[in-house]
Amino acid sequence: MREAKQIDFNGQNIYTGIDVHKKSWQVSIYTEQFEHKTFTQPPESKTLVSYLQRTFPGGKYHAAYEAGFSGFWAHDELTGLGVDCIVVHPGDVPTTDKERRHKTDPRDARKLAKQLRSGALEAIHVPSIRLREDRSLIRQRKTLRKEETRVKNRIKQFLHFRGVDIPVHFSNSYWSGSFIKWLEELSLYCGTGTATLSSLLRQLSSRRKELAYLSRDIRALSKTEAYRDRVKYLSSLSGIGALSAMIWLTELGDIHRFRDFDQLCSYVGLVPWEHSSGDHETTGGLDRRGNKVLRTLLIENAWVAVRKDPELMLAYSQYIKRMKGQQAIVRIARKLLRRIRFVLINEQVLEQV
Repeated sequence: MREAKQIDFNGQNIYTGIDVHKKSWQVSIYTEQFEHKTFTQPPESKTLVSYLQRTFPGGKYHAAYEAGFSGFWAHDELTGLGVDCIVVHPGDVPTTDKERRHKTDPRDARKLAKQLRSGALEAIHVPSIRLREDRSLIRQRKTLRKEETRVKNRIKQFLHFRGVDIPVHFSNSYWSGSFIKWLEELSLYCGTGTATLSSLLRQLSSRRKELAYLSRDIRALSKTEAYRDRVKYLSSLSGIGALSAMIWLTELGDIHRFRDFDQLCSYVGLVPWEHSSGDHETTGGLDRRGNKVLRTLLIENAWVAVRKDPELMLAYSQYIKRMKGQQAIVRIARKLLRRIRFVLINEQVLEQV
């Protein structure tokens, strides 16, 4: 009886494209020469790696999937199991018109595997688990602030719908303690109306309490060894406080991962979109592909800084002589971003004039 020959893919690359969904993964596997198989499996990294090891023992495994709702946990697990896994921006995956018009999960998985094999995919940066957890804390505060604003708007709409005028002396102190007390003591025509207002006020109180807890946790995080010094560097800049500093640090991660200022601008989204064809060239507003959180924050910081920093104030006054205010503040934002990069790279406080 002849002994079966042991299969060995040592030195050969195996490429896997994964179309990630909540309840299943569509997987397509390619060798260096052929398409092997496209199939559906449970959303489990171990299941995929087990199949690769059984079918292509000794091979070097590569995988790619698009960034999205599923985050980076699959990347972490596949990497930990020995797979060279990358996460790609969906807009960076080369797509033909046919693939765009006839989009299916198997087609998407095959496209990722083929592009991975050809070297056409560019990986995005995957933050560490620690940074992702810290970032989630900061983003949770922003989510709660939005929810608080929605409740406030509901209360104002509730009063306006019933013709209840807010006293003039509260016009400049909305949502102060005295204003909340006035709302709590307000009696409407029916008890059910008063009960509705009380419900809205309880919702507001709940969100305010949760915001206080989150603010306490963020302050504690900012004083840890991982952030303490960098918060001090950023807080030395006009327009940036401790909370803004924490947003910058958790969204940027390691500043040294950006090779130059232009790449940092691209990540923040502080570059104009452009379209050129033949003799026609069009340049528009800011590119919306960048980090929306940082782009919005940077503009907010710039508006504060331009009122406090004499150098930026003078620059702004010169810009608005030849452009609109919104365009001028983008120029100021670039200057502020340069300062942010400088203090983080050089690990020093910026001495203000």
